[in-house]
Amino acid sequence: MNTTQLYEALKKVQEPKGYFFNKNKPWVLEIIGDLIVNRERYGYMSCPCRLSAGDRDKDRDIICPCAYRAADVTEFGSCYCNLYVSREWNDDLVEHVYVPERRPLDKMTF
Repeated sequence: MNTTQLYEALKKVQEPKGYFFNKNKPWVLEIIGDLIVNRERYGYMSCPCRLSAGDRDKDRDIICPCAYRAADVTEFGSCYCNLYVSREWNDDLVEHVYVPERRPLDKMTF
């Protein structure tokens, strides 16, 4: 599956759930390309904005869409990577602020 195909597939599944792609399409396509790289590298689409352990069980919380997306979008209008956003975020009705990392330190790979 190439970047455009994955973009369309994810959009079709996520928009009905209230999660929209960032209106900055070049950014979105770059992140989606990185998800594809991680799928080829690890066998799953780990969040490209976080350091993967390369172990599905250890990375389960950061497989896109990550376990933190819902809380991030609810609180900030955007997920950590700014891939998924609310409609209000895209319409500039929500301030575009830095989304802090929610992943616990003990799950992070250094």
